[in-house]
This record gives sequence, structure tokens and C-alpha cells, in this order.
Amino acid sequence: MQKVRVVADTREVFSGIPELLATKAEVEIKQLPVGDYVLSERICVERKKAQDFLDSLVKKRLFNQIIRLREAYEKPLLIIEDEELFSRNVSRQAIYGVIACLLTDYEIPVVRTKDAEETASLLYAIALREQFRKKREVALRGKKPDMSLKERQQFIIEGLPNISAVLAKRLLSHFKSVRKVFNASTEELQKVEGIGRKKAEKIIEVVEAEWEDQNL
Repeated sequence: MQKVRVVADTREVFSGIPELLATKAEVEIKQLPVGDYVLSERICVERKKAQDFLDSLVKKRLFNQIIRLREAYEKPLLIIEDEELFSRNVSRQAIYGVIACLLTDYEIPVVRTKDAEETASLLYAIALREQFRKKREVALRGKKPDMSLKERQQFIIEGLPNISAVLAKRLLSHFKSVRKVFNASTEELQKVEGIGRKKAEKIIEVVEAEWEDQNL
């Protein structure tokens, strides 16, 4: 019987959630560029313990993370886990204000769960609905609607190994097209600032390797 597939970020291993999910789902651990759990091509979840949520709020990291999540996936989701959301010296008004901003300005659903077990159950339910009922696959980079040609070109190049948005722009500026990036040799790739031999070799490996699908 085919199982639901969930991709979890490496940082989540110690949360216990991947282990809980693995009792009924196929869990793959990867270093994700954004978010903590990928459940389909359009849904990626950022999970924060209440204390982590407050830390990211105080240190002004939260909205940067949310913006990146929203840019990458059509339907991002924020889960705030445990019941200590109001345990620190941060006013309730400020916390509710931030949540209201996420819900209305950023259109990010915010769900609170009490513990890892409840979070795992919710993640599984969403993945099950997306993959089996809606027939959507898991994708490490989400499908964003209404991309411009320039955004689509950058999106494709960012899919290469260890290529950030900055490096994608440099590659496209240097080679002028997606095709020319793919056709470039190891030596040619290294002429772009930030692309060393190892990175160039990884790109060549991905571009030239034959596709093998074990499920066919």
C-alpha cells in the first residue's frame, strides 16, 4: 500500500515529529531551503515552538522567514506548538497583533498545537488530503502561480544544487539564458563569482545524469 510522503528539514529530527510521522508515512530528511515540512507541491509548513516563535519575533527574524515561505509555496502554513505562548514578557496585545498581521496581511494560516504528537497528526492529515485526495505530489520547491518569464528563469536555475537566488541571478546575467547555463562546462561555470569547482561539478552532475525512476 502506498504511503503518504513527507519531507522534513534536518533540524526537525530532534523534535520527535519525523519519528512519529514515520509510523504511518514515508519520511525523508533533507536540508530544506525554507520551512520545516513539505507536504505537497503547494504546501510547506513552518513549525515553531512557542518560545522559538517569541524569539524570532523579538529578534525580528519572523517576517523574513514568512516572506521566504510565501514566495516559495502557494499555500504556506505556520504551526505554533505548545501552550507557553504567553509565558514571557511579551504583551498579549503584541502577540495577537503579529498573528493578526500574518493572517490578514500575509494570508498565512496560523495553527496552534499543544505538543509534537498533535503536530504530527495534523501534518499527516494535511499530507494525506493533498497527496491522495487532491493528487498533488511532494515538491521541494513549490509551484507558484503567475510567475513572470524572468521569475520562471530564476526559479529553474535555483533548482540546481547549492544555487541561491543571488547565484541564480549571477549565472543568468553571465550566460544570458537558461539553456546556456545548462550547456556550460565546469570551467565556464567557474567564471561566475561564487561558483567554485565543487559547485560547478555538482551542477554538471545534475544536468548530465540519466533519470532513473524506480516506480515505473
